[in-house]
Amino acid sequence: MSDAAIPLLDLGPAFAGEPGALEEAAARLRHICETVGFLFIANHGVPWSLVDATFDAAARFHAQPLEAKMAVKLDDAMQGYLPYKSSTTRANGLVAVRKPNENEAFFVNPERDPAQPANRWPEAMPDFREVTLRYFAALEALALRLLPVYARALDMPADYFTPLCDRSLSSLRLTHYPPVQYGSDEYGIAPHTDSSFFTLLAQNPVPGLQIRTQAGEWISAPVIPQTFVVNTGDVLNRWTNGRFLSTPHRAFNTMDAPRYAIPYFFHPNSETMIEALPTCVSEANPPRFPAQTVGEYMAWFRGQNYNHFRKGAAAAE
Repeated sequence: MSDAAIPLLDLGPAFAGEPGALEEAAARLRHICETVGFLFIANHGVPWSLVDATFDAAARFHAQPLEAKMAVKLDDAMQGYLPYKSSTTRANGLVAVRKPNENEAFFVNPERDPAQPANRWPEAMPDFREVTLRYFAALEALALRLLPVYARALDMPADYFTPLCDRSLSSLRLTHYPPVQYGSDEYGIAPHTDSSFFTLLAQNPVPGLQIRTQAGEWISAPVIPQTFVVNTGDVLNRWTNGRFLSTPHRAFNTMDAPRYAIPYFFHPNSETMIEALPTCVSEANPPRFPAQTVGEYMAWFRGQNYNHFRKGAAAAE
């Protein structure tokens, strides 16, 4: 397997419980995460009609007048609308010149706890909430089904991660990349790594995702219909003491039509402590990262990338 390729993992046998299939999938996943950090998954169990409905919901939301979108602007809980060019990638040193990202987005958090702030929903789109939350639930279910594969890939018990992720601090982002002419150091979203345990990105017909190989070459991800792209995030990179790669990636829209992306960022529970797994440390390879909770890490990450907008929005109220 070339490090310059993005492999495809067929989850059908493992999800069907075929003998030996979980260990086989785990072995392939281990190699991919140690050498590439990105993969496609097929036979994942998510109805593609729901994926299409969510892409349609994202397009309809972003087609609204700016005034309607700003009525549900991003709040301190990272829920709502982030206007065009309002985010700047700051949480890593991958770009020397930091310019605003050429996208707009709508953020959705889980709605499992009535005591937590509810998401902000557009009044003029009564079906938007229902479709979006169904998609969120389907992706959360897929993420939980993937956890035993990741656990076995790390030589941990298959159920190791499940209780640490059963009230996950996950989020869904409905992103619009309009067709633009990019100037120097301009991107749909600048080179970055994700903060997540892993990210699930549904494929759409408009390409635009690029990943940086271990050799430093940027390659374009092909569009494979009805698959998800999965990539390791910084939380899992830290949990594995750097063993599973959190690979830099970026996105553009070089087409004449709008491009939409609906990434789901899967995180463990807020209180889960991230410290190097016992199978990822040794006397010769001690822990590389300080132990901290997922909530602590995410507060830092969001502050780096979005606080400049949230502070400005609060001052305008």
